[in-house]
Amino acid sequence: MQVFIGMDIGTAKPDPATRRRFGYRMIDVAEPSEEYTVADFQAAGTTVLDEIAAEGRDVVIAGGSGLHFRSLVDPLVFPPTDAAIRAELEAISAAALRAELVGADPQAGGVVDLANPRRVLRAVEILRLTEATPSERAASDEAEAIRSYRPTRPFSAIGVDPGPMIGGRIERRFDEMLSAGLVEEVARLAPRLGRTARQAVGYRELLSVAEGDGDLESARAETIRATASLAKRQRTYFRRDPRIQWIPWHHEAGEMLGGALESLAKDAKWTS
Repeated sequence: MQVFIGMDIGTAKPDPATRRRFGYRMIDVAEPSEEYTVADFQAAGTTVLDEIAAEGRDVVIAGGSGLHFRSLVDPLVFPPTDAAIRAELEAISAAALRAELVGADPQAGGVVDLANPRRVLRAVEILRLTEATPSERAASDEAEAIRSYRPTRPFSAIGVDPGPMIGGRIERRFDEMLSAGLVEEVARLAPRLGRTARQAVGYRELLSVAEGDGDLESARAETIRATASLAKRQRTYFRRDPRIQWIPWHHEAGEMLGGALESLAKDAKWTS
């Protein structure tokens, strides 16, 4: 979500001085009204990586989304989408969409969660656009490379696991965001938030508060729950990746990691 201009406080975006110091890229590259997909991120991000690699420099990829990380280093191919077809499918019942999908691919349930209407709708959209069934896509060479974690470019990965202390850290960070003016930021951006940006944790929960219809305490509690749930899902996603070396978070580890990155940053550009 740091790609969106103006979404600063709620995405914990580095301040301008820090961004200049470490050469951050892929921040403030889209208007919040845009539907900036992971495919868009992949296209722009891999271009950045190639440009910096051509300069003979290293890159630190830092961020929280496992899918966006893998889109930069693994052979992820994102099927096309079409707004007209999507609108047509959204008007069809979930049962009818499931029937269409299973009718074309009786084994679809082994690949797609048929109880998840959003995933079924997307699978039908891809089917209509490409004529490729979920089973066919799952059996492709690209899918096997993704399952096997075979990257398209070499990298080393480190994960820092905060363990049970993450709950308190999430709560404190969100309270700091509120003190820094997050509600006002959401109110300012509300008229310009597109479908993607509107789903950002914190912004989604505070929209009603910013518009004068919601209760701040309830929105605060819901945001903290949503953030903890997102952190759990991302931790599970990253834990499946055998290429990541994990270290537990503690004060000394934080200082060590910070020192290492400070040293690396002298010769590297960053992307987020």
